[in-house]
Amino acid sequence: MKLYKKVRTTAAILALSVASGSTLASDQLLNSSYDIARELFASYNEHFAAHWKTTTGKDIEIRQSHGGSSRQAQAIIEGLRADVVTFNQVTDIDILHQRGNLVPVDWREQLPNASSPYYSTMAFLVRQGNPKGVSNWDDLARDDVSSVFPNPKTSGNGRYTYLAAYGYAQKAHDNDTVQVDDFVRTFLSRVAVFDTGGRGATTTFVERSIGDVLITFESEVNNIIAEYPDHGFEVVVPPVSFLAEFPVAVVQRHAERNGNLELAQAYLEELYSEDAQRLLAGFNYRVHNETVQTEFADRFPAVELLSVEQIAGSWENAMAEHFSNGGKLDQLQRR
Repeated sequence: MKLYKKVRTTAAILALSVASGSTLASDQLLNSSYDIARELFASYNEHFAAHWKTTTGKDIEIRQSHGGSSRQAQAIIEGLRADVVTFNQVTDIDILHQRGNLVPVDWREQLPNASSPYYSTMAFLVRQGNPKGVSNWDDLARDDVSSVFPNPKTSGNGRYTYLAAYGYAQKAHDNDTVQVDDFVRTFLSRVAVFDTGGRGATTTFVERSIGDVLITFESEVNNIIAEYPDHGFEVVVPPVSFLAEFPVAVVQRHAERNGNLELAQAYLEELYSEDAQRLLAGFNYRVHNETVQTEFADRFPAVELLSVEQIAGSWENAMAEHFSNGGKLDQLQRR
C-alpha cells in the first residue's frame, strides 16, 4: 500500500542513524500517536524541526510510535517512554493519569480548545460512482450495503464511528431507546470487517476491496482519495455526524525523566501556530484558526457535529455504558 512506503523508509533511516551513532540530533523527542497519523506527523515533524532550529539553533530527531490510540496508551503505561501523545480520544489520555499519574489531572487546561488543536468528523469513502447510492447513516443499515471500520474496543476511530451512528439514530428516532438500539444493532450487523485500527480498515477497503463503504475520519477519507486518484473513490459527508476532537498532552513524567519537558511543550504549542494550522488543514483536518478556516472553507462541507455530551453525557459515561465489557456495544453485537 502506497501510504506505508514513505513512512517505513523514514523510520528505517532514523533507526540507521541511531544505530550508527552518526549525525545524532542534539535533541530527541518521541511522539506516540494514533494509527492513521503517520503522514501528518511526518510532515509536521519537518515543520517543527525547522522551527526548533530557528528558535534554538539546535537540531532535533523526532521519533514516532503509531497504532490504535488505546493500544498506544497501554504501551505507555507499560513503559513506552513517549514525551508527548497526540491521540484521537480524550479517554486515552485520561487513562495515563488514572494508571500512573503520567499526565496531570488538568491536562485539558494546559493548551487552548481543551488541548485539542484540530478536529474532524466521521465520513464515508465509497467506490467509484457510489453504486449503492449511500448518502446518510440509514443507508449503512440496508441489507445490500456492507461497511468497514475499526473495532470500537481497540480504536478511538471506531468509537467515534459507533457514537456517530448512535447519535444519528437518537435524532432520527426522537431518542426512542428501542428504535435507536434496533438501528444500531442492524448497522453493526452490516459491518464486513472490524480491524484493530484505522489504517488496517483502510487497507481492508482499498487493498483487499472488501466492503461498499469505509467509515473513518473525514481527513483520512480525503487523503485516501488524493493518494489513489485512479480508483475513483468518492467522499460522502453525512449531514449529521460526530465531533471528533484530537487531544494532545505532554507525558510529564516521561518528559521530565528524558530531560525534554520544555521541548515537549514547545512541540505541542507549535500545533496552534498559523503555519501549523495551515499544514493540518492541508491534511484535511478542521482547525480553529479563523484565517486558515477561511482559506480552506470550500474543503469542509457544513455538518451538524454532535458532541459526546449530547449523545452519551460524557466520555466517562460513554466508556462505561457502551464500551465496557458487557456494555451496550457488546449487547448490540450479539447474534
